[in-house]
Amino acid sequence: MNPVLNLARRTSRALVWLGGALLIGSAILVSVDVVLRRLFNWSLGGADEISGYAFGVATALALSYSLLERAHIRVDALYCRFPVGLRRAADLFGMVLFIGFVAIVAVMAAGVALDSLAHWSRSITPLRTPLFLVQAPWLFGWVFCVACGVLMLAASVLRLLRRDGAGADALIAAKSVAEQIADETT
Repeated sequence: MNPVLNLARRTSRALVWLGGALLIGSAILVSVDVVLRRLFNWSLGGADEISGYAFGVATALALSYSLLERAHIRVDALYCRFPVGLRRAADLFGMVLFIGFVAIVAVMAAGVALDSLAHWSRSITPLRTPLFLVQAPWLFGWVFCVACGVLMLAASVLRLLRRDGAGADALIAAKSVAEQIADETT
């Protein structure tokens, strides 16, 4: 299971870098467009549309990285006061709910993307962007997040069955304050 988890981590890291590059590229594009409009009263056209697509794709590509790094926001006011067994049960339950929610979004996203492909739908903008071309990587991000969630849940259950609670915690538990500080200082 560890080699598969490591592959998922490497893949998610590459995807988050790709998403970051998309965001930086769109920021540069929008900045150039603003300067051209201000100085020369001329626009590249479509910079806002392209940056919207980049933001959607980058967000979806970052989901799995956030999940694997345990970086999703959690409300843990009571969680840290729970006994260890209840915390682990809450972690498993939370992961099941997270996977279920992301799976629903992925199924709905697949419907949208496949409909766009079937009709070869285009945006109603001057760029007339084929929507499937931007929806496919967006959908991939959601599906990859579901796959990573299922993988993490299975690995943590296997670790719990082997009585490796610390190993399961390292996969799906909320990060402790000490872990968060260590992440920020290394």
